[in-house]
Amino acid sequence: MRGARTWSLLALLVVMQVIGSGAAFADRVVLDDFADLAGWTAIASEGTHVWIARESDETGTGMRIGFDLNIGGGWVIVRKSFSLTLPENYAFSFRLRGEARPNNFEFKLVDPRGKNVWWRNQRDCVFPREWQRMTIRKSRLDFAWGPAGGGEPKQVGAIEFAISAGEGGSGSIWIGDLGFEAREPAGQDGVAPEAQASTFLPGHEPPLMLDQDGATAWKSAPLPREQWAMVDFHRNREYGGLVIDWDADDYAVAFEVQVSSDGSAWTTAYRTATGHGGRDYIYMPDAESRFIRLAMQRSSRGRGYGIVSLVVKPFEFSASANQFFGAIARDAPAGTYPKYLYGKQTYWTEVGVEGDDKQAILNEEGMLEVEKGAFSIEPFLYTDGGLVTWSAARTEQSLEDGYLPIPSVTWRHNRLGLRVTAFATGEAGRSTLLARYRVENHGDDGEPVQLFLAIRPFQVNPPWQSLNMSGGVTHIQEMRFDGRTVWVNRDKAVVSITSPDHFGAGTFEEGSVTQFLVRGKVPPQTDVSDPFGFASGALQYNFYLEPRAHAEVDVAVPFHDAHVAAAGLGSDGNAAWVAERHEEARRHWQNVLDRVEIALPPSAEKIVRTLKTTLAYILINRDGPALRPGSRNYARSWIRDGALTSVALLQLGTVEEVRQFLEWYARYQTPDGKVPCCVDRRGADPVVENDSPGAFIFGIAEYYRFTHDVGFLADMWPRVVRAVDYLSSLRKRRMTEEFRAPDKQALYGLLPESISHEGYAAHPVHSYWDDFFALRGLKDAAALAVVVGDEDHAAKFAALRDAFREALYASIARTVADHGIDYIPGSVELGDFDPTSTAIAIVPGGELGNLPEPALSRTFDRYWEEFEKRKDGASDSDAYTPYEIRNVGTFVRLGQRERALALLDWFLADRRPVGWNEWAEIAWRDPTAPRFIGDMPHTWVGAGYVRSVRSLFAYERESDGTLVLAAGVPAAWVREEPGVVVKRLPTHYGVLNYTLRAEGPDAVRFRLSGDLAVPPGKIVVSSPLGRPLRSVKVNGKSVDTFTADGAVITECPADVVLGYEPGST
Repeated sequence: MRGARTWSLLALLVVMQVIGSGAAFADRVVLDDFADLAGWTAIASEGTHVWIARESDETGTGMRIGFDLNIGGGWVIVRKSFSLTLPENYAFSFRLRGEARPNNFEFKLVDPRGKNVWWRNQRDCVFPREWQRMTIRKSRLDFAWGPAGGGEPKQVGAIEFAISAGEGGSGSIWIGDLGFEAREPAGQDGVAPEAQASTFLPGHEPPLMLDQDGATAWKSAPLPREQWAMVDFHRNREYGGLVIDWDADDYAVAFEVQVSSDGSAWTTAYRTATGHGGRDYIYMPDAESRFIRLAMQRSSRGRGYGIVSLVVKPFEFSASANQFFGAIARDAPAGTYPKYLYGKQTYWTEVGVEGDDKQAILNEEGMLEVEKGAFSIEPFLYTDGGLVTWSAARTEQSLEDGYLPIPSVTWRHNRLGLRVTAFATGEAGRSTLLARYRVENHGDDGEPVQLFLAIRPFQVNPPWQSLNMSGGVTHIQEMRFDGRTVWVNRDKAVVSITSPDHFGAGTFEEGSVTQFLVRGKVPPQTDVSDPFGFASGALQYNFYLEPRAHAEVDVAVPFHDAHVAAAGLGSDGNAAWVAERHEEARRHWQNVLDRVEIALPPSAEKIVRTLKTTLAYILINRDGPALRPGSRNYARSWIRDGALTSVALLQLGTVEEVRQFLEWYARYQTPDGKVPCCVDRRGADPVVENDSPGAFIFGIAEYYRFTHDVGFLADMWPRVVRAVDYLSSLRKRRMTEEFRAPDKQALYGLLPESISHEGYAAHPVHSYWDDFFALRGLKDAAALAVVVGDEDHAAKFAALRDAFREALYASIARTVADHGIDYIPGSVELGDFDPTSTAIAIVPGGELGNLPEPALSRTFDRYWEEFEKRKDGASDSDAYTPYEIRNVGTFVRLGQRERALALLDWFLADRRPVGWNEWAEIAWRDPTAPRFIGDMPHTWVGAGYVRSVRSLFAYERESDGTLVLAAGVPAAWVREEPGVVVKRLPTHYGVLNYTLRAEGPDAVRFRLSGDLAVPPGKIVVSSPLGRPLRSVKVNGKSVDTFTADGAVITECPADVVLGYEPGST
């Protein structure tokens, strides 16, 4: 197997760009020589700066783009209008140099309408210090966004150069000699390539190496001297690399791959002096030439050379490292590469401690990625039947005790079993990943077994997980084994607590480690350096397992300060040390997750287990004070997600983490009151999302309502005032005379358009999502003003709240009429049906009593109809988002218990995988589809689950200040032991405990206790049975404060008996 031994990946990209530029056609048109900067404009996101200037040096004139991205996630764009009709094939080119940190560099084509964009996005681009020609071919342009949804550009209305924050900071890049050239159509032209060679034997002519017939081959004359073989395409052609199958006996030990566009000037694209025969994969990204020549310099036996097959691969072959390894995986035995390289989805869960910035992820096949973007450890078994891989085993996933964030994967293969368990231990910033591998013999005979733990340059996160990072293949440049620890890239340690029998590693050229494992051994070297960056190795453990016996292997991977931490880990073979850490982790998570106790009958235990696991995932996803939806693609903190996740934490008795989050996020509020939508390691994101101020105020209010921490509220009050002032300023933009016109009247008094709702990312609209969050914030601000005694702001905010609510409902009525719809729309412009967005108006919006009927009922009736089609397999949709879990809580508040529980059951059944109690952001109908799914576990989805499940047992009804209990509890739960038991559940009114059990066929007993103040609207206990209440006793006294569906309780503690007419439900 071959890569570019003498070239790094970056160097290869540079070489191939040079090769491609040499193949340009003579009819190149200069679009701009930058003699002046006429037509060029520059814009920058909020908080960033950009400027342009014309500058010349000895090589020519160019446009300097100076920028300062600060430390935030900003961007700058330089743009000029052009009018170009694009031919069937083409390329743009320009000169580039830069003096800047690595940042994302984007070349973009914008259509004449300015709606659709195609781009070449080079993430974390290392800008060359010296001028370098860049060629952007049509084949390298991807559709970025726009209503077209895809396809190829036909006309260009503008060209943009953009720089968006990677590492951020300030710097400059220079663009020169921007040009465009038409090219011959790509692909086959009907002319077969011609093969030539320096010599050949009769019956082994050069064309035979191109026929892809394993029974034929080109063979040179049996001479010890250098030989060559060449392919002539008769014209320039794009390609991505070569696959060479050498003769078994006579192959090249030393050879070069040379390319040329004219047959005279040759460029060496690849060389090696340590060939091993077999099959070579030659990685040649962005290559383009007419000729490819193999210059063979030394043969294996000194008797010439033979090539059975030479395949020139299309440019897609090396368009990325993921596509390159995907091609290799398709040629390899099943299961010897990660599942995603075979084009199949894999699912995973995370492993870590609370609040750390590093987490591992374990996939359903047992592959363990040791931290974000890093290598993985993959298990393999070897027996007399050969190598056992994930594809040959039946796999199951589980959590310790059914809910603790200590995941396992179990393999079953004939008589053998393997269980992989991963957990983390230690404090945030000093934590360590531990993995335990238990090999089991379930047979009646003793058996020799080998366990291999392969360390390979593959993430668990698949290639299509490309948001804010690149998934799939990663890099291993170096591996070294010191007898106990495998050092990867010098600074990452895999410590074998159990002494291994062997360790071996090899470079990419020497072959993947699995090529050795299929023969039951590891590579011979223990110290390798791979310039190509794709080394791999394996630890080997040999066992003889008696019948029904097992063996265990433990490894540790420090998340931080590997050289210090590795020295302090348990001594060789000290399984007891690992067992102690395992038990510590188990006890810790039990203490954290059992603060609130809910007990249900066995048939419903999965609800509670998933509730507790979700709390653990939220805490693991934290990065210090930052609440994040995920640890990979969503390793950022949004105020919207964070506020609603904070509510979930508060509802489960986790308080301090919420305060830390709100205090941390508040520091990013700007002096004018703007609350950034998102914060990450680079700082505040400048993208406009107008739900942010309302979400921020709501988060502060909820913390106060659960804790009554008036000191915290006093500290935050000035920030609340500024956030309201900012909301007011946004609203005023839609209160001018322009928005009193009939065609814009539906926009009057609302917030401006934004992309808070990601469904509107391609084109911002006036989203009611933003408005309901704003109304939530204004209501809370008015209430908090009363608490802090700020009478002036209390009156002002109340008036603003009322005026905004009036404008909002007037807009909804106008939009319903304008679009001729019978449901509550998602936005003004689209009049779109989006019930999961509309649900925000109910929770947390608290607007159930104000939403217009019958549009409200029709919205969720239609949602239910569409859900039933999906459940029955009759829907046309190929995916849904588990954000819909929030609709469970909506149905509870609408008094539709059966729908709420049916919806909940369906989502629980669609956990992926079920044993890990989690959801991704997107669920595809085909669970194996290789599509983006967001982070796993996605804890904003998880927070929605917590809030919805909590509403089954308790929720605060804002309209009348009532605490509603057991609204989602069905009859089956109270009839089966232990009934419903709730302990230490926080509410706005204090902490409550209750039990709910049937007593005979016609009575249900409800016992309430705790540190609970009776709210202004009293306490309502919903009837769990499907029959009207006949009588109610509270603390032994009959009361008449009940309806057919529930009883009003005015005291706590309370012992309540609900009586029913005799019946069957």
